[in-house]
Amino acid sequence: MLRRSSQVKDKLSTHFGSRLSNGEGVLQLALLGLLSGIGTGGVILLFRSAIEWPLEHFLPGADSEAFEQLGHVARMLLPLAGAVGLGLLLHFLSVSDRRVGVAHVMHRLNYHQGYIQLRGAVIQFLLGVGTVITGQSAGREGPAVHLGAAFSSQLGQWLRLPNNSIRTLVACGVAAAIAASFDTPIAGVIFAMEVVMMEYTIGVFTPVILAAVSAAVLTRAVYGAEPAFEVPLVTLQSLLELPWILLVAALIGVAAALFIQLIEAAGRFDHRPILLRLLMAGLFMVPFALLVPEVMGIGYDTVEQTINGQLALWVLLGVGLAKLVATGVSVGLGMPSSIIGPTLVTGATLGGALGLVGAALMPEQASTVGFYAMLGMGAMMGAVLQAPLAALMALLEFTHNPHIIMPGMLAITVASLVTSEVFGKKAVFQSMLKAQGLSYDASPVTQALRRVGVGAIMECSVKVAPRMLEGESIAGLLAAGTRWVLVEGSKGPVSLLLTADLARFVEQRESEARERGEPAAVEAAVDLMAIPAKRQDVSAVSYQATLEEALQTFERTGAEVLYVRQYLSYGIVRIAGVLHRADIDSYYQAGVVRV
Repeated sequence: MLRRSSQVKDKLSTHFGSRLSNGEGVLQLALLGLLSGIGTGGVILLFRSAIEWPLEHFLPGADSEAFEQLGHVARMLLPLAGAVGLGLLLHFLSVSDRRVGVAHVMHRLNYHQGYIQLRGAVIQFLLGVGTVITGQSAGREGPAVHLGAAFSSQLGQWLRLPNNSIRTLVACGVAAAIAASFDTPIAGVIFAMEVVMMEYTIGVFTPVILAAVSAAVLTRAVYGAEPAFEVPLVTLQSLLELPWILLVAALIGVAAALFIQLIEAAGRFDHRPILLRLLMAGLFMVPFALLVPEVMGIGYDTVEQTINGQLALWVLLGVGLAKLVATGVSVGLGMPSSIIGPTLVTGATLGGALGLVGAALMPEQASTVGFYAMLGMGAMMGAVLQAPLAALMALLEFTHNPHIIMPGMLAITVASLVTSEVFGKKAVFQSMLKAQGLSYDASPVTQALRRVGVGAIMECSVKVAPRMLEGESIAGLLAAGTRWVLVEGSKGPVSLLLTADLARFVEQRESEARERGEPAAVEAAVDLMAIPAKRQDVSAVSYQATLEEALQTFERTGAEVLYVRQYLSYGIVRIAGVLHRADIDSYYQAGVVRV
């Protein structure tokens, strides 16, 4: 059975790999995107059930959001005990295993070609469930993104796909996770491109769209077609509101900058033990849980109440500011909480509060509180993530109302500009990576090289030969008609030379023998490392590698040529081709791909 499974996997790998290395194979990618979306949807359903089931049995009224109805002692002890438990779990893990969430997915894309470990996904599942059910100021979207990306990455690794295709599958998993969490497939697609991949490419859209749609269909089949939030019909009442919308957007931009600053400031304690930091985060959460219990858990019930105008001005301001501070500080201290959900809650409550102020100032022209709450959600999400298009698409899919687009574009753009240009803040996930001593290289050259695997431009006309060749072996090698000869040493290939150089040497040797009146020395052995030839130093690169990895290998090893190793079943390795640095330069400059 295992042998048959391995054979099936090898066939799929061979069938998909040759087409996917050069960024083509749209049909293959579409199928993989569909599988990614269905699998990710199933994982997210399991994750949501793991959160909702215990909360519905523990919280009053079988309501998974009813932290406010707990007694004072329970509200005080629950987040503190949860912080200690999470701290103990993280204390016994290595530093690399503690990295979870969207920032971790971006790190794996940037430094590890999208290879995400199954162990890390299991840890993320436990931490994601733990933060929410213990009443931390958290959400489920960040863990969902990690889980979706991990499932899709594991699918690509199992099929031994080229690394450029694994990166595409990670984008599929991210889009599917967002689509399954909010029932917003369009926002999921844009989020994957704008926030995680940080590039838009036509070839990637098809599989990512299919992944997002299939995940959304699966969650609708289980949870129904109701949107994440019940939003009444919202619309801009008067153009006279536009100046107030600009002011609201600017204030939301200030709040987003403060949120990122809190994460950065608390992150300066990163050198302290993780158990101590999470204990500090738990203690910091206690007064908020006692005085403003709406900050506990995900908080989408508060968003619903805000949109429907059920909360007073001071409650909205208190919840918004408390959610912002509690989340920013706890995340900065190392609490593995999601940022996206708290960002939406903060934006909705602050936007709703400013909407009430606007209604008091302009009672005849003002739009509803729900209108400003939705604008606040979009503006806060766009400013914190520096992803205006993803925020706009989320806003549109939340409301199912095209009338929100124009004011939404205005609010999201202004808030994002205030955060980035006035306060100089980058996207929150980039800031978190920088705090870890990492960066995200999104330069056009790097992104272009990541899209293509070495199999797309390598030269396959190569023959592997031992250093010492006898007469028959020489004749067979020359008869093969390959351009290159890869010389095998005791520990692997050591040099590359042109077959023409070997042919020239053999011909010259035979010519000299004829001139001396001697029989041609056909049977004489030839030392490929001693004959006159232009030999090039070589190093190895995997068939799955992208051109970016190949370029890094050139720089790291100083090799003149890379030979491409392809791993087959049962540990068999074959040399699939060779790659010169000039091949990479030609591809980037002219898009030359071997077919």
